[in-house]
Amino acid sequence: MTEIAASRPQRPPTHPGELIHEILDDHLHLSVVDAARRLHVTRQALHAVLSGRAAVTPAMALRLGRLFGKDPALWLNMQVAHDLWHAEQTLASELNEIEAVHAA
Repeated sequence: MTEIAASRPQRPPTHPGELIHEILDDHLHLSVVDAARRLHVTRQALHAVLSGRAAVTPAMALRLGRLFGKDPALWLNMQVAHDLWHAEQTLASELNEIEAVHAA
């Protein structure tokens, strides 16, 4: 049986903060201060996520899910895709040296 490796996109996946920022600004017309108040987080914490300096945590995903009326898994899946892509770029040469072990 031939194994087919999944290829990652060449372009990094979008940080969820970019989409959150767009939704807040363009669709809901909420300021960072108002959104942070509604989410029960500090303005600084929300701004760190929106700017891509901080990751969307499970707690933040739950808050965003409630605010937007969407599944919190969306934000976590976006964050994992973003983090995995960047980790793969950082570890590329080291990963190439790891030989896969197959069950007998």
